[in-house]
Amino acid sequence: MVEIIQSENPVLRIVSKEVPVTDITKPKIKSIIRDMILALDSQSDGVAIAAPQIGVSLRIFVVSGRIFDEDFIREKSSIEGDLYKKARQSDIVFINPILKKMSKDRKLLSEGCLSVRPLYGKVRRATRATVEAYDEDGKKFTKSASGLLAHIFQHETDHLDGILFIDKAKDIHESLDELLN
Repeated sequence: MVEIIQSENPVLRIVSKEVPVTDITKPKIKSIIRDMILALDSQSDGVAIAAPQIGVSLRIFVVSGRIFDEDFIREKSSIEGDLYKKARQSDIVFINPILKKMSKDRKLLSEGCLSVRPLYGKVRRATRATVEAYDEDGKKFTKSASGLLAHIFQHETDHLDGILFIDKAKDIHESLDELLN
């Protein structure tokens, strides 16, 4: 089992190195991505993970397909189980991500982190963001998002720059329920 390292580990405070584009499809990077996905899948409340969270100082993060499932459930709550299963999406891998655009509109949202257990806090982030990155096959892509996914892009990019959400958070609590009340 791959361990998710916690906030006291100095790897989380290092600015991660870019992955050479020629290395993206090599077994070493594939193995790191596989380890990240396994670590993320082991956490029922995890929606994304950055490579530093498993002790690897490379510019990679993965967003779980769960995030899309949750959005889908909220928007399409009347859809039957079989249709829901067909709508499930895969995890998305971001290698060497760059935040290209962020809205000036900001919103304070509750955040937690797999590497900062059991703390939660509120962080003000852009409500829309666009990321340019490479996928696990070495193809460059651009993804724009709003709401929670935009928030995730910013949180994970912070990880790659050695920044933890607690560096920016207000109202830090040990439980999400305490924060929301």
